[in-house]
Amino acid sequence: MPNKNIGEEIARARENKGLSQRQLAKAINISNAELSKIESGEREIPNPKTLKKISKYIDLNYNEMMDMVGLGTQATPLNPFIENYYKNLKGDELDNAWMMAKASIRNNEDLIISLNEQIKADENMAQEKKENLIDAIQDLEYQNETNKLILNILDEKRFKEAKKNAKNKDVF
Repeated sequence: MPNKNIGEEIARARENKGLSQRQLAKAINISNAELSKIESGEREIPNPKTLKKISKYIDLNYNEMMDMVGLGTQATPLNPFIENYYKNLKGDELDNAWMMAKASIRNNEDLIISLNEQIKADENMAQEKKENLIDAIQDLEYQNETNKLILNILDEKRFKEAKKNAKNKDVF
């Protein structure tokens, strides 16, 4: 999906589902005019709640859609705010952010395992519940990707800070 227009991608997925703009707009409870603005590109950054509804109804990945409009949480050129935030941390804030990102990855990995086990264990699970668990797994995997990017930023920052502190003590 990267490098594509969000509106074009939504229109393509909607058409693949065999839905008209009116049908999709009604299904997600927005006006046909609003959906038309999104698909035409007039509304360059749609409301995230609207994107969430659209993603569920036409099987697009919400996180990828958010990245496309520059609102994703991943530290990408589309979202320099996250990168700048972590690059500007110092001292205890830097160490705390690093520990939180590491802990978040471990917790998410445990949750992913647990959710996968639930899906495998219950052969009679309702389709909607199974889809919700799969969505949760995808969200957790996306969060882990983001946290790994953040860790890379923090590792580099921690190294530079340690080198600077060591230089001040004539260790290097």
